[in-house]
Amino acid sequence: SKLTNLGHLEMTWRSRVHLHPLLVRILHKSRLRYYGKPEKTMDMPYQAYFEVADGSGMMSMVLWSSLCPEWYNSMKVGTVLLLEKYTIKDSYPFKTQPTPGDSQMKRFATIEISLNVRNPPTKISIIPEEMVKPEWGLPEVKYRFITRSELDNLPHNYSCDVIGLVTFVGRAERARKRDHCEDFWLYRWAHTSDETSDQPFILELFASSQPDVFERIHPMTYLVCTQMRVVRDLSENPSSPIYLTPSNESQIFITGWHKGQPYTKDTKVKNFIQCMKLQSEADQIKKTLIGGYYPFPRPPNSFSDY
Repeated sequence: SKLTNLGHLEMTWRSRVHLHPLLVRILHKSRLRYYGKPEKTMDMPYQAYFEVADGSGMMSMVLWSSLCPEWYNSMKVGTVLLLEKYTIKDSYPFKTQPTPGDSQMKRFATIEISLNVRNPPTKISIIPEEMVKPEWGLPEVKYRFITRSELDNLPHNYSCDVIGLVTFVGRAERARKRDHCEDFWLYRWAHTSDETSDQPFILELFASSQPDVFERIHPMTYLVCTQMRVVRDLSENPSSPIYLTPSNESQIFITGWHKGQPYTKDTKVKNFIQCMKLQSEADQIKKTLIGGYYPFPRPPNSFSDY
């Protein structure tokens, strides 16, 4: 069928009655958002953002309502989609923006693709990777993997991807989403290590839309976390440890979930796996811990400092 691209769509969408199909690859995927309220009666008050791209650039795509439970788990980073009967809207100005792995990619930020179950009913087709043709010009998924030795030199709020061997995983804890509300985040702390430093990555991980992966994090698994943000507070305490926290577009993967993921082609991921194969498993197991109370960031040493 006759296709259009994102760049052409941005220039012509207001003047078009019928929008041609789009062929795009998913580069980023947000957590699933529930926006239901007691006073409103909606069957499926769910929403999820994706960043999709073709040869012309990258644009946000929004999955709405009952399409979320039907499609959210099938739409992975790297998945190629054929979209028909979608709508175009002015973009929501306050949404989070992931950091693209390819800094040269053009971003179309003024509009977004909207996929709905009606008005009109969107048709979504997933194209298997083996059927994707090079002449379609779809970009590959690119990452910003860092090693532990590189972390100390990175600024606050820097966006990065990490891979490491889990050496510690804390118990699951809850934190209120907002003061005086009854909604909670479920989170846990984890340590991962690589061969570049004696210090671990300290990771704050939330269950969000991946409770199955979150519950299975345990020592001696390879853990990949994407779109993490560096947290460092040098103003109050220069010696305070640096840790990584998720963004709205973060994804976590453990052993058993890695097969077929685009990051398996990344050079730093390949180097890490190669180095781990040379390590003694018995020595690694001696360094692992699980559970217990883990207060972090740690309070000052004395009460007067606190």
